Amino acid sequence: MALDVREAAEAESPPRRSRQVTTSYLVSRIAVLAVAAAILLYAVPPLVAAGSWPALALLCAATALIAYLYLTRRFIPAKYLVPGTVFLLAFQVFPVLYTVSTAFTNFGDGHRGDKQAAITAIETGSVRQAPGSPEYNLTAALKDGELVFLLVDPKTKQAGVGTEQGLSPLAGAQVGVTGKVLRAPGFTVLTAPEAAARAQQISALAVPTSGGLIKANGLSRAVEGRATLVYDAGCDCVQGEGDRWTADEGQGYFVNAQGARLAQGWQVNVGFENFTRTLTDPTISGYFLGVLGWNVVFALVSVASTFALGMAVALALHHPRMKGTRIYRIVLILPYAMPAFAMLLVWRDMFNRDFGLINSLFGLDVDWMGQPTTARLAVLLVNLWLGFPYMFLVTTGALQAIPRELTEAAAIDGASPMAGFRKVTLPLLLVALTPLLISSFAYNFNNFNAIGLTTEGGPFPPESTQVGATDLLITYTFRLAFGTGGAQFGFAAAISVFIFAIVAVISAVAFRRTRKQEEVYA
Repeated sequence: MALDVREAAEAESPPRRSRQVTTSYLVSRIAVLAVAAAILLYAVPPLVAAGSWPALALLCAATALIAYLYLTRRFIPAKYLVPGTVFLLAFQVFPVLYTVSTAFTNFGDGHRGDKQAAITAIETGSVRQAPGSPEYNLTAALKDGELVFLLVDPKTKQAGVGTEQGLSPLAGAQVGVTGKVLRAPGFTVLTAPEAAARAQQISALAVPTSGGLIKANGLSRAVEGRATLVYDAGCDCVQGEGDRWTADEGQGYFVNAQGARLAQGWQVNVGFENFTRTLTDPTISGYFLGVLGWNVVFALVSVASTFALGMAVALALHHPRMKGTRIYRIVLILPYAMPAFAMLLVWRDMFNRDFGLINSLFGLDVDWMGQPTTARLAVLLVNLWLGFPYMFLVTTGALQAIPRELTEAAAIDGASPMAGFRKVTLPLLLVALTPLLISSFAYNFNNFNAIGLTTEGGPFPPESTQVGATDLLITYTFRLAFGTGGAQFGFAAAISVFIFAIVAVISAVAFRRTRKQEEVYA
């Protein structure tokens, strides 16, 4: 009887599994189509508003292709490849291409928009109040999510609404005893804290009028003034204050006869200028090779030390006579489980010369962060503590995949434990873990946190505050591109391309050697 029931259950199980697979497949198709439709509906309005017709056509074509692919029963392999391909393009290919394209521009502070936006910023930023010009009581408000000015003329008591398009009458406004608008139909009046939070936007908003521009003077007062710098399309220049700045289309800014330029410019294509600057500017190229050398040493030593320590611990816990391995493994992965940024700050304080735990515990008086050698040793030790648990985990997994028969056979053949490890275990580990070691090298090559949160690139020599003894290329780039000179995204992208090329070449060579190693031990 029991056998009959079992046979009946086994006979029913295939159809049940088939129904489960069909349901899962249907849900997956619906999910993909829903995501594609949601992206289309979300992206169409801004693309239409911006007039990006090629991008809109590409989006519609891609959505139609996905819909056709998932509404038909054919092309089964493509149904599984499309999601991965989309994520690859969105999160890998597009960022790389965007970074490379940015490297050929002057994109950065003062060069973020087009030329017309720069002209508007120059004119509105030069507005000055003229004697006897109108003044208004100001109330900041929102209409459909956009910032507007609710203005009241103290003389005429007339209320108006000011936007980037101009000043227009405001009907139905309730004006308080202070002369400011308290309420207005269709507008959301900002409270004082809300207005203070938008102080920068309020200061930037300019309302054009026939007599000039209305700009905020604080949070409760606005004045009408005139621009002291005015763009003249006839000469393609900005005139005012007894000088003239002519447009330099190649560099994207206005420059006068003395070579001085206005702070506000526009984004243009500068060709290979950012790359040339990296190689020819003595303040950059003079330190580039030194930083690169330390960068390679830091990455190699970090990978080698973490792998050696992680492998040693994994081998110890992999021994069959080892007891309590679960407890040891839990304790050993604690550094890997802790937030890295928090632990880096703790380690920075531990290396403090005056009250740090390291000096206090060992009775030392070492200025760890004040000398190049000790500072580099400190960051390598910190990175070892943070990185070896990862190597311990991956090595443990790789050791469990190596058949014990191989090591036992080596022992039977008379090989010592060290010889068996060197001839059998280590080569098999390297075959399995070399791709992870290469990825760890790439990660440590750009390990911004390890330097930025411990030494901040220092110590710095007296003759230069641009580059420190522990600076990696990524921290050096950050200081050059986003230091006191403002954000220079184009220049930072150019150095990032150099870093990408260096890591790519090293990784390609390492992967090539890995394939040869796999052929030997296959």
